Amino acid sequence: MNYLLAIDQGTTGSTSLLIDIKTFKVVDKEKIDFPQLFPHPACVEHNLEDIWKSVSTSIETILKRSKISGKEILAIGITNQRETTCAYDKRGKPLYNAIVWQDRRTASFCDQHREEYQKSFQHKTGLPLDPYFSATKMRWLLDNVPAVKSAAYKDDLHLSTVDSFLLYRLTNGQSFATEASNASRTMLMDLETFHWDDGLLDFFGISKKFLPEIKESFTQFGLTSGCSFLPDGIPILSILGDQQAALFGQACVNVGDLKCTYGTGAFLLLNTGQEIIHSQTGLLTTAAYSHRGQKIYALEGAAYIAGAAVQWLRDNLKSIKSSLEVEMLASEVKDLTQMEHILFMPFFTGIGTPYWNSEAKAAIIGLTRGTENSHIARACLEGIAFSVNDSVSSFKKDFSHLNDIRVDGGASSNNLLMQFQANFSNKKILRPEIVDTTAYGVAMGAMVGRGEITVQDLAQHWKLENEFQPQSDAYYSKKKDLWDSTIKRLYY
Repeated sequence: MNYLLAIDQGTTGSTSLLIDIKTFKVVDKEKIDFPQLFPHPACVEHNLEDIWKSVSTSIETILKRSKISGKEILAIGITNQRETTCAYDKRGKPLYNAIVWQDRRTASFCDQHREEYQKSFQHKTGLPLDPYFSATKMRWLLDNVPAVKSAAYKDDLHLSTVDSFLLYRLTNGQSFATEASNASRTMLMDLETFHWDDGLLDFFGISKKFLPEIKESFTQFGLTSGCSFLPDGIPILSILGDQQAALFGQACVNVGDLKCTYGTGAFLLLNTGQEIIHSQTGLLTTAAYSHRGQKIYALEGAAYIAGAAVQWLRDNLKSIKSSLEVEMLASEVKDLTQMEHILFMPFFTGIGTPYWNSEAKAAIIGLTRGTENSHIARACLEGIAFSVNDSVSSFKKDFSHLNDIRVDGGASSNNLLMQFQANFSNKKILRPEIVDTTAYGVAMGAMVGRGEITVQDLAQHWKLENEFQPQSDAYYSKKKDLWDSTIKRLYY
């Protein structure tokens, strides 16, 4: 048994990675995309069978192409899009589409209860009362989907995040579990105890019997069973939500370590160790992982839109043919005086940290007759960097010391964006050799779960590929001031 299998179930597709346990190098990977469903305005869904098929197909493809037998897989790790909410029966049959983390259908419920409950809920969960999190989605499913109502009445219902659904399918229904990094995103878990909270369950009207068991992050979750694409008996030893998996894969295991993952959105996590830090600046407090009785916490900043803004340029404006072209197009801008008043506000699904304005809309402002596609492309990249920097600024106010920012995810390969990030945040940006850090993180977690390595051993396996030093320039400070004043004028 020479390989680890990491399953990275993301918002737009599912990726499988094979990692050699001797060298800790990625042997091969395969991503399978699946459809995004938009049944109504502000609603985003995934078909759970599409998700399952994308996972199974990615595993089948990678094993066939690499000519590696499933019997050579030592262990499996699972990482997943976090707040996305699933309802299925005890046979694993979906009862409704998964409601995706981006979905805003429960905004009115949150608005109705926010003033009365926000403060107490946030202290207990680290989260604001917002449609982003799973509890309101579960409540909506119970209230509005007849199949879910019926299953609840018959005690034949599972409500969970995607990790538990995949675990349930992979183990043929033998294991229904999750862990703290995912459970902490439901708004149903007490941060101090890492247990489901009875008061929160009562408020949202959700029975604990419908929810998975909360385990530690690196432990025996179950054994594969009944899968056509994998042999029975492979242990699943690690589960982490995608952003926490990236934190772990970036070897951010010391207090003050910070990472940013650039995917559909951009998400930053700061390791705060065993201390719960309640942000005064709009950051989330969340579980990072739990291991051998230790609870490790993090502060989190969220920008809902990052790579999706570049996709919008490609698909809607059609100014580029592929996302990779945006860097070259933005680099065509030589005269920065033409950029001084152009701002791209990438708030297609509202603003996350630190403003939490779910009604915010995207905008491009400051255009002139001389504005060209290259200016808009550069403004788009700047807008992503600005959104991320809003979280970095909050980290600086809430926490005494921040280490360099470690970056990963698809858009981290954009050198121009990374340089903008260094300039606007005034922090060194470190990009590792392995940017599939989410999947890599749970693969390493599986080795921790086996007892082969310790958490502190991760640092020796992290390798730097490139770094971006902040550059001081009047343009960047003036543009940052313009961004801040515009945000406050339009959205806050």
